[in-house]
Amino acid sequence: MKADRLLSILLLLQTRGRVPATELAERLEVSVRTIYRDVDSLSAAGVPVFTERGRHGGIGLLPGYRTDVTGLTADEARALFVLSAQGAHSDLGLEGALGSALRKVMAALPAPHRPVAERVSERILVDPARWMQTPAATGPDLGELQYAVFADRRLRLRYRHGGASASVEYTVDPYGLVSKASVWYLVADLHGEPRLFRADRVLAADTTEEAVRRRAGVGLGDVWSVLREQVERLPKDVRARVRVRRGRLDMFLRIHGGRVTAPPPESGAGPAEEWVEVSMAFPALAAVRTLLAFGAEAEVLTPPAARRELARAAAEALRVYQGEPA
Repeated sequence: MKADRLLSILLLLQTRGRVPATELAERLEVSVRTIYRDVDSLSAAGVPVFTERGRHGGIGLLPGYRTDVTGLTADEARALFVLSAQGAHSDLGLEGALGSALRKVMAALPAPHRPVAERVSERILVDPARWMQTPAATGPDLGELQYAVFADRRLRLRYRHGGASASVEYTVDPYGLVSKASVWYLVADLHGEPRLFRADRVLAADTTEEAVRRRAGVGLGDVWSVLREQVERLPKDVRARVRVRRGRLDMFLRIHGGRVTAPPPESGAGPAEEWVEVSMAFPALAAVRTLLAFGAEAEVLTPPAARRELARAAAEALRVYQGEPA
């Protein structure tokens, strides 16, 4: 524990310059007296560390001193290299920068940890897209959104809401970007109220010359928590029981696995085992229509409203295909 703390102090001083002992103690969750004892230990080990008393004093390193020691453990090295599989960096145009940064970290890693870190990309693959689902587009203006976020400027958007044919224009005050289940969102205030905008629905974005007008003391994490809670308070899902032919169950779960709320029962013996009951949740009643792709090999058992919805959808399709082609 002490060795980790000494290395943490060294790296903090190297990156921050002079740091008050009270701040180091708070960051490392120890007493100020412990920090001064650690400084003595660093000095005894040959590190050119010094302390200055007074209002503007603190603990620092002599100018020009640097160390290439990262102090990363094997697990910490693995965690860093898993980052390269997330996909968000390429969306932000940072894939090349990530690769360069990881190469520098690799060069600085202790020799025993390098093979472990190198094997991460060979052993861990993260594909955030669901089965049989096209990954969400990031939209042509993700770069402009990112620029406005870091430049602390107001943003003028031309935006199309889901299900709407016409676009609307907004001037918003951005807090940041959030990637949720491979979909990018702009978190911003509109007239002082928190709003969420999907990046792939942004038709045009222009950064203005006006400084952003964020609410005092409110950060991205705060606004995201509020918006996420609002989304999670939306009307409850439509719960349904569906029976599926066991021979088609694997394909059914690949396509609709995200809506299955409980693992299906294991296979058994007998004619009744030709069918498997699956519990599912749909965001809206109309969403059960997606089950028609399985024809007679999947049947909604409950609720009755879902069965009626599927019957209406089947009748509409039947009317289309009973007539002659146009």
